Amino acid sequence: MIFTNLQKQRDYKTTIKLQQKLKIMKNYKQYISVSAEPEDVYACLTNPFTIELWSDMPVKMEARVGTEFEMFEGDITGKILELEPSKKVVQQWYFGDQEEPSIVTFKLHSDKGKVSLELRHTNIPDEAYDEITEGWKEYFLGRIKEFLEI
Repeated sequence: MIFTNLQKQRDYKTTIKLQQKLKIMKNYKQYISVSAEPEDVYACLTNPFTIELWSDMPVKMEARVGTEFEMFEGDITGKILELEPSKKVVQQWYFGDQEEPSIVTFKLHSDKGKVSLELRHTNIPDEAYDEITEGWKEYFLGRIKEFLEI
């Protein structure tokens, strides 16, 4: 009986330790339609001067694969993984000591004089998910749409 209770305590402690080590990750996907040319939408994602215009904040970015970037006064930092002019941008966003990389993919699709901008953001830490998704809607994609459609 004592052995069984000790085993249960060990199992419980092991389970708690595993849960603390395990970080729950979430994914997010959003589409917006923008009345603009694909080149202009692409510039809003990769050109530091254009980003500064719509975000009203300084940006450190060079549109070159392998370079690191910083936006929104350091709230967003990462590395450019892939660039396909006017079609696709893939970035890794940094979230501390995260084991799995958090990947942001933008795909641009022309559609009857508009651009359908597809966003996929993978491996968002659970504790940052609500803030990140709100940021996408209001401060990132929302501002790009507003900037290009004025």
